[in-house]
Amino acid sequence: MSNPNRLVFVDFPTDDIEASAKFYEEVFGWEVERRIPDLFCRIVPGGYFKNPDDSDSEIQNLHMGIFNVENARPHPEENGAEPRVLSSGRTTRAWILVGDDDSQERILEAAERLGAKILWKDHYWHEFNGLNSSFIDPWGNQINLWSKPEGAIEDYDTHKVIGEPKLPSHWTQEGAPG
Repeated sequence: MSNPNRLVFVDFPTDDIEASAKFYEEVFGWEVERRIPDLFCRIVPGGYFKNPDDSDSEIQNLHMGIFNVENARPHPEENGAEPRVLSSGRTTRAWILVGDDDSQERILEAAERLGAKILWKDHYWHEFNGLNSSFIDPWGNQINLWSKPEGAIEDYDTHKVIGEPKLPSHWTQEGAPG
């Protein structure tokens, strides 16, 4: 397929656009474009995806939106799509690869200070060789933080972890070889 289907946008519901925009600006340092007042903001976290030679990919990047659940756009009706309230059940879940100049600890502290609920922290998942923590933002969206450990790499062809990850003793582990 020369032009495959691509995931280019993920939207998070909120009932307070400005509070959500400020939350993501402060927690992750992302620039939030306030596109449609009180209805929609766009975030372009991470820049362009890269080709193996480090040039910008045709895939471009993944955008994230914050939309007002009271009037989800686009929609042919003036009032947007139902439902028009936030759900307390399972909602959006996103994985954020933490940059080298940031830390899960700083992000969790900022998120909690701004009203997020920490679900877990300091956990290693052997399946994908990832250090992870998770929180629910004030609007019910789950954010999973992901980092790679020192001492181990994942072979992307075989999906096997090579080496032994260096983990503090208090970290929990899932799927580690027994």
